[in-house]
Amino acid sequence: MVLAVVKRSGVTEQFSRDKVVRGVRRACQGRPVDDDALQQLAQRVEESIRSAGLAEIPSHEVGLAILGPLRELDGVAYLRFASVYRSFSSVEDFEKEISDLREAMAATPDESDQDAKDG
Repeated sequence: MVLAVVKRSGVTEQFSRDKVVRGVRRACQGRPVDDDALQQLAQRVEESIRSAGLAEIPSHEVGLAILGPLRELDGVAYLRFASVYRSFSSVEDFEKEISDLREAMAATPDESDQDAKDG
């Protein structure tokens, strides 16, 4: 099934995994994130969107589908992406998002931390 993305302007274009990768790559610039991780993230985003079973999806929903996997991948890249996607306009916007990110990270222990405890 061809999946179409409806942009804010009303223009419809075919979903592009490459476009997801390009957008996330900008947020990951200078971060320890490799191309394989970006490809896997894009695949997760596409699977998430397709699972809704819709032929068309608003571009806003694509952005929402990116945020979760990106937060798991790299917190700094997540903040960069979220700041643009959610149009942060103040330091307080960043502070709130950082606070939320810290709470989420505390709720889900990092696998590398668990490996260190096990080893």
